[in-house]
Amino acid sequence: MITKQNKKGNVLAGVLITLGILITIALIIGSWMAGNYNTLVQKDTTVEAQFGKVKVAMERRLDLLPNLAATVKGSANFEKDTLVQVAQARGGLRVSSTPSQLDEANKPITAMMYGMLSYTEQYPQLKSTEAFKALMDEIAGSENRIAFERNNYNDVVREYKSQVRSFPSNLIAGMFNFEQSKWDTFEAQTNASVAPTIDFSK
Repeated sequence: MITKQNKKGNVLAGVLITLGILITIALIIGSWMAGNYNTLVQKDTTVEAQFGKVKVAMERRLDLLPNLAATVKGSANFEKDTLVQVAQARGGLRVSSTPSQLDEANKPITAMMYGMLSYTEQYPQLKSTEAFKALMDEIAGSENRIAFERNNYNDVVREYKSQVRSFPSNLIAGMFNFEQSKWDTFEAQTNASVAPTIDFSK
């Protein structure tokens, strides 16, 4: 014969078991949500960090322009003009927050560089100097670094977007506003087909 005390004990045990199951389920769901959220945060942070690396690579190339100007032409006025343009271009790079803005800010830098390099074609003796060769190696290295960092950036953006779209991460992404549109990729890099004319006689 089941006593009242036994019934109470059975009810209490049932309640505790149910609570234990509910707590276990809640912990599993919480752990799953935290894991997906942390993965999204990590991928978002990786994209942000990689965008910074692209900017650093572009600024490194920008730093070479005054050296190129000094090597190409020993004119104080020309070097001064170049420094002003470099300062303006650097400001554009630093405030850029998207690939399209960064590419737009990079256009005058590319124009200056191509203009200076086209000028050197008229002076074979300049191209044969050790200083010029060393500078060209640095510029080539900078161009390669920019291309490398841009490609890495595009890769991590694709990973981020894939994570945001994938089930079940998309559920967490929707809850915490991780949007695909937050990050854009760089377009394929094209070199200027016509170098601008720069007057080195100032």
